[in-house]
Amino acid sequence: MKGLISVIVPVYNSEDYLEKCIESILHQTYQNVEILIVNDGSAQKCTDKLNQLAHLNDSIKVYHLSKSKGAGFARNHGITNANGEFVYFLDSDDYLPEKTLEMLINNIQDYCIIRGKIKKTTFANSLAVILEGLSKLSHYTDNKYNLLNNKSALNTLIRRDFILKEQLKFSEQVNLYSDLGFIVPAFNKCEVVPYLKEAIYFKRKRNDPISNPSLNQSDDYYKIKDYIHIYNKLKDSSNDEALNTYIDKQFLNFYRKNIVTYFKEYRSIDNFYNSLHKTFIRLNHDLVNEHSTVLKREANALINGTIKQYKRINVQHQFLRELKSAVKTKKKFYTFLYRKVFMKTKMKKDFVFFESFLGKAYSDNPKYIYEYMLHNKMRYKYVWSVLEKKDIPGDPIQVKRFSLRYFYYLAKSKYWVSNSRLPKYLNKRDGNIYLQTWHGTPLKTLVFDIKDIYSADPNYKSNFYIQSRRWDYLNSPNRYSSKIFRSAFKYDKQMLEYGYPRNDILYQRNSYDAIKEIKERLGLPINKKVILYAPTWRDDEFFSRGNYKFTLKLELDKMQVKLASDYIILLRTHYHIANQLDVSEYKDFVIDFSLYDDIAELYLVSDILITDYSSVFFDYAHLKRPILFYTYDIEKYRDQLRGFYFDMEEEVPGPLLLTTDEVINAINQIKQVHANYQDKYEAFYNKYCVWDNGSAAENTVKTIFVDNE
Repeated sequence: MKGLISVIVPVYNSEDYLEKCIESILHQTYQNVEILIVNDGSAQKCTDKLNQLAHLNDSIKVYHLSKSKGAGFARNHGITNANGEFVYFLDSDDYLPEKTLEMLINNIQDYCIIRGKIKKTTFANSLAVILEGLSKLSHYTDNKYNLLNNKSALNTLIRRDFILKEQLKFSEQVNLYSDLGFIVPAFNKCEVVPYLKEAIYFKRKRNDPISNPSLNQSDDYYKIKDYIHIYNKLKDSSNDEALNTYIDKQFLNFYRKNIVTYFKEYRSIDNFYNSLHKTFIRLNHDLVNEHSTVLKREANALINGTIKQYKRINVQHQFLRELKSAVKTKKKFYTFLYRKVFMKTKMKKDFVFFESFLGKAYSDNPKYIYEYMLHNKMRYKYVWSVLEKKDIPGDPIQVKRFSLRYFYYLAKSKYWVSNSRLPKYLNKRDGNIYLQTWHGTPLKTLVFDIKDIYSADPNYKSNFYIQSRRWDYLNSPNRYSSKIFRSAFKYDKQMLEYGYPRNDILYQRNSYDAIKEIKERLGLPINKKVILYAPTWRDDEFFSRGNYKFTLKLELDKMQVKLASDYIILLRTHYHIANQLDVSEYKDFVIDFSLYDDIAELYLVSDILITDYSSVFFDYAHLKRPILFYTYDIEKYRDQLRGFYFDMEEEVPGPLLLTTDEVINAINQIKQVHANYQDKYEAFYNKYCVWDNGSAAENTVKTIFVDNE
């Protein structure tokens, strides 16, 4: 058998990822492996997990450090205790396809090192397709440092006697970029570095850099501090021209991408000017001259000038960089004007800016807050963000979302009212008051309570965190939601616990005459009962970021045959997927109201609600009418995609149905079905609906606008 591989895994509070990582080693097709886990002073929960894993296999050895000394120290400790002919490093939140180690050891031949490919992923499971017989070994010589663009020692199989001979060590003075202190000298000592792209390593990008960041998701300050330190250490020990060129080029790239961005905050320059001054003196000036005039001016100011001179140049260059980016698209230019011009004008203290569902609707909580203010003749001027002009009472200013007027009025308005997130790049100015009304009671896990992100936006959690820091108030429909919002949104400001303004109508207009008026206005037959079908969207069904899809699983043709004589169906899909479905073949039986602004009016006119995991049933329950749950994919949705905050089988006030036939049967026996769930319905109502009484909008307005006048 070929030589023993010592796989070294440093661990620091990564218990959520450990099992997948260790299993991926144990399931390798190459089995002559020892696993050295170095616990870098983790908390007790992670330590307990490691002790459990130690019993999985005799090849696992766990070393506990009394306190955290960093990944560099942990890896060096692993090397000291390794017995293998070869050493391989694996981070504890990453994992390997089953053939990676076999492919590397089969191709290392007489070389000291072999390198594989690192693929980034946001998922706990990823697939590597390896076509047998097509793998081809590449050999890097003069261009070998190109393999180090990820600045990592990961997915590198390296002979242990080579490590000992060259006295290779990871840097223990820094937490970030400690790999460079080991892998750069290692490459320097090898004339040839073989590379096998078919040998895959999955580098997992943690989707929660706020609660549980990885090292590479650390604050930019620490990244810059550690990178400057490593650069200077490498320069101190290098006499090789090619190596010096690589080190200098990497530093200049880091300066352009990381340091310049960090210096957008003018005061940040004070943190690093002196160390940058000393560092730039060491750079090859010919390499500096290969860059733009902008960078050369900054470099000269760092080498020759004072901090005052550098700051003056930085301000000019930051403005030019932003302007250069701004002219690329109309939206970017408007954003530039928003930040540089509109936000510096006088704010209007009597302007209120409303937006509902990204400008798609005049509806939901913002609508009922606005109408309360309008009907009570409050002394404000109103702006509505819309995708297209709406019939809105009171003749407010309507601005097309992301038009120039949108950015202008958003910057001018003291008050913002929205039921979904405003874009991350729209900074809030001093004095703004932002009411986030939200848009539902959570059944599905939200944001920081979601383990894996399957949506089209892998930065969902970090973006949400930035956006939600701007909220000053948050509406909550019930005590259950308040608790979840605190946790899932990491929200610690004032919660408005009055129920939802959008539910006021369910108490104020739940009468025969009001319902008849709405039906006539919507063109619905008075002599037929109404079924409202309101499914939610699935996180993993999308064409691209922000472009979602949905497949209707309810068999409408079968329902039409069985139910059309007594019922009509109103279809209402989630705002992410509204207008995606064509139901024209079911004319006079199915009417698509997905683009209709106000679902509360659809609640009032409907006799039965069919839904799945949408929060609509929490609102519909205020009417105490029958609810059916068409949950054909409940196991996947609950266990893989999102997870639930409560047990649907135990709590929901209606049956869980898996087929269209079951849905039809339930509708045909709806009185009996509803009676069967009366006790559950009453308990559900008392838990989730008791705050609402028709005055949520009034209470919200009095808190936000009266108290802040």
